[in-house]
Amino acid sequence: MLRIRDISYSIAGRPLFEGASADIPDGHKVGVVGRNGTGKTTLFGLIRGEIALEGGSIDLPRQARIGGVRQEVPSSQTTLLDTVLDADTERAGLMAEAETAADPARIAEIQTRLADIDAWSAEGRATQILRGLGFTQAEIAMPCSAFSGGWRMRVALAGVLFAAPDVLLLDEPTNYLDLEGALWLESYLTRYPHTVIVISHDRGLLNRSVGSILHLEDRKLTLYSGGYDTFARTRAARLAAKEAAISKQDARRAHLQSFVDRFRAKATKAKQAQSRLKMIEKMETITTPQEAALRAFTFPEPEELSPPIVNLESASVGYGDRTVLGKLNLRIDQDDRIALLGRNGEGKSTLSKLLAGRLDAMGGRVTTSSKLRVGYFAQHQVDELHIDETPLDHVRQLRPLEAPARLRARLAGFGLTADQADTVVGSLSGGQKARLSLLIATIDAPHMLILDEPTNHLDIESREALVEALTAYSGAVILVSHDMHLLSLVADRLWLVKDGRVAPFEDDLDAYRKMLLTGEDQQKPEKPKPAAKPAKPSRDQVLALRSEVRKAEARVAKLTEMRDKLAKKLADPTLYEDDRVGELATWNKKYAEVMGAMDKAEALWMASLEKLETAEH
Repeated sequence: MLRIRDISYSIAGRPLFEGASADIPDGHKVGVVGRNGTGKTTLFGLIRGEIALEGGSIDLPRQARIGGVRQEVPSSQTTLLDTVLDADTERAGLMAEAETAADPARIAEIQTRLADIDAWSAEGRATQILRGLGFTQAEIAMPCSAFSGGWRMRVALAGVLFAAPDVLLLDEPTNYLDLEGALWLESYLTRYPHTVIVISHDRGLLNRSVGSILHLEDRKLTLYSGGYDTFARTRAARLAAKEAAISKQDARRAHLQSFVDRFRAKATKAKQAQSRLKMIEKMETITTPQEAALRAFTFPEPEELSPPIVNLESASVGYGDRTVLGKLNLRIDQDDRIALLGRNGEGKSTLSKLLAGRLDAMGGRVTTSSKLRVGYFAQHQVDELHIDETPLDHVRQLRPLEAPARLRARLAGFGLTADQADTVVGSLSGGQKARLSLLIATIDAPHMLILDEPTNHLDIESREALVEALTAYSGAVILVSHDMHLLSLVADRLWLVKDGRVAPFEDDLDAYRKMLLTGEDQQKPEKPKPAAKPAKPSRDQVLALRSEVRKAEARVAKLTEMRDKLAKKLADPTLYEDDRVGELATWNKKYAEVMGAMDKAEALWMASLEKLETAEH
């Protein structure tokens, strides 16, 4: 058992822990949560013994091995497989000693221990871990020097998982994984045979891979049973009870103070007044835990464009002479919310760059609205910010004519305070840099926003704020993310990028997750089942169908409004003058596009109405 007893620790005079305690039984899986800056990573340093406590104690079983990922694997000529195998230092040492040992008794000891730790299956286990984290069989035999820092972080993670320490400490492990790698890690951690303590803002991982939540707040540690959603409900109930207690106490204090104020000067009541004054002084103040404000994102609203805003016909894209994706027949409307699914290396980022206009099509046809503005956010752009300039400097370069107060208001709309606006980027946290990059990506009010892993370094409150902003945003969203919670709340269409093609994924995210974890390579048609009486739809299913009907109805209404505006435009006699033939053709084309979209929208509306009627009867 890991025992944390009354620990205290401060940084630069600011206390992070004051009398904090928690017990974590052996083999438990625990998620550590708390606002940025409360000391989660510092807690790991204290557990490892790298940082000296100012008070209290942290006790572990004797000889317990603690492991975690603290830096990427160095660039070297050692293969990925050998790097991971070397992470198990006991196995590596025994294997080396077995080559030179001459004493029969020692040789027997070595062979017995190698058998005990299952040394002979090591290569297979290491390969399985590397494959799960996204490496191909060919890449596993390549040297570490062939991979970037982010990929070498995956190798470091593979090494610590392979070494299987008694206490595994992971600090935001999904930040350098894609969706497939994150889902694999979730599954792996549930089967991990020892204690796991993971700092994470990934709600999916915290719901599916851990059985307890260790909450760091107000310099204390509180252990909650259950995943993150259970923790959130329990904590909300506690906060509500505390708020009620505060209100009751305030009312009691006000009543006592009123008596004191009224009768303190009267000799006959002075004693009672003094008694009540002492009661007020003895009342223990109930304080509400520090709450992180919901730091909202404020996306500027684009004007509405005629659909589609992007249309691909038999398009192909790649690099140099190598085609990555081909036969692309895709359409994007301004109200689309699309998640790109697919294993690493299949071409999700390539498609994103094509849609963002950062890559030209190699063939086929790509048609975009003439007024289309695209916002593009990719994780590497956070690293491309000018570290010696402030956020205010960055936005001033984009809007040189705007008043400083307006520029600061823009930054505040993305949760960057006045002090942070004047702090050089190099001194900002990862989350603050991500907010600045999101502001830069959306400052021109794009009609289509392409987000590639936008939640890295954002805490849970900020991720919820991003969900709200994307839900309210009136432009199209193309989303690549390892955050299943974000995808499930934002995306209403799924595209699978696979084998050089992009096609709609007709099932839901849970089915995609199951497909990845079971190792299926493709969507398989379900075997026909004997006819059975259909089950009555649940209340949630009926509510979902009603929502679908409302969305379809709203889309038809929007297209009807667009059709009427275009019809009014086409009714203008001057439009048919000889010198406006080209303009007339453009308006006729737009009218035809809207009518085509309206036919499809009405068909979807009728279909959703039929589904709802069937479910309700």
